[in-house]
Amino acid sequence: MDRRSVIKNAGIAGVLAAGVAPAVHAQPTIRWRLTSSFPKVLDTLFGVNDIFAAKVRELSGGRFQITTHAPGELVPAFGTIDAVKDGTVEMANTAPYYYFGKDETFALACAIPFGLNSRQMTAWYYEGNGLKLLRDFYRQYNIVNFPMGNTGAQMGGWFRREIKSLADFKGTKFRVGGFGGRIVERIGGVPQNIPGGEIYQALEKGTIDAAEWVGPYDDLKLGFVKVAPNYAYPGWWEGGPGLELHVNTKAYDSLSPEYKAIIECASTYAHVDMQAKYDGKNAQALKTLVSQGAKLFPFPADMMDAAFKASMDYYSELSAKNANWKRVYDDYSAFRRDSNLWFRFTEATFDNFMQRQRL
Repeated sequence: MDRRSVIKNAGIAGVLAAGVAPAVHAQPTIRWRLTSSFPKVLDTLFGVNDIFAAKVRELSGGRFQITTHAPGELVPAFGTIDAVKDGTVEMANTAPYYYFGKDETFALACAIPFGLNSRQMTAWYYEGNGLKLLRDFYRQYNIVNFPMGNTGAQMGGWFRREIKSLADFKGTKFRVGGFGGRIVERIGGVPQNIPGGEIYQALEKGTIDAAEWVGPYDDLKLGFVKVAPNYAYPGWWEGGPGLELHVNTKAYDSLSPEYKAIIECASTYAHVDMQAKYDGKNAQALKTLVSQGAKLFPFPADMMDAAFKASMDYYSELSAKNANWKRVYDDYSAFRRDSNLWFRFTEATFDNFMQRQRL
């Protein structure tokens, strides 16, 4: 095929239909590395990186190559922010709330207790001010961020015994990711921040009493039902946790406009793909877990109420002392208020009705 002839005679529509991308093919070949906070056994959490890299390769005609790496291959699971900031790697994919110890604002890029659900989170990024505000925040870390993945609302974790009241929860050594641990602590739990690959052993040995991870599909792979069969819901600290792609600012600025556009398109594609995979696979995985002995139970009302109050009080405290948090959270909370007003009359009412049906 004569590409010049195609471009001259077919116009842009014909070019796209023919699968020709002349501007991209004129770009130099580059190779980058992308590190993840998640082990390869979690094919959806880690797999979002492979989906992204494959789409970048496809859109660039093979000229933009990205290798994906699990924790420990290049940097530790919780070392991605510093690795991208310092240029040790060009890119990383992580759950930003892992880094709340550096600044609580990181949690707003992922999930906070009683925050936005997955659709609201995506809407805040793309239609609200979320991406703009977080881009401003990430500049101090030499990072350009892109949404890249969301699990949807998560389960509440695996417990050795059912929690029937807030009193039952007090003193529980609970593996809980990131920022949610601060609220767990305020209502009497003992939060533990342990990488995904180490949770099973901690539960099996009794080092911890309970652990949350994501939801049925991933939890089934990790085998938690074998050592702590009581399965709680909902994960009130993760109503719509988002993952992000982090790109070193210097590396990003060196890219052509075409390659920058490819990163944006590929990360958005991977973002949607992850949500679809979880929504598609969690139902069957939950059935399997129940067949293996999982005992589902809801968190008690007094625990939910205490956690909600503790969360709102904590956010007010943070707004008084952390200017970064206040700048982003003020907008986040306003968006949450308006979005929940809308969802109350549509999504929530429809969903509640449908859950009562026997289809």
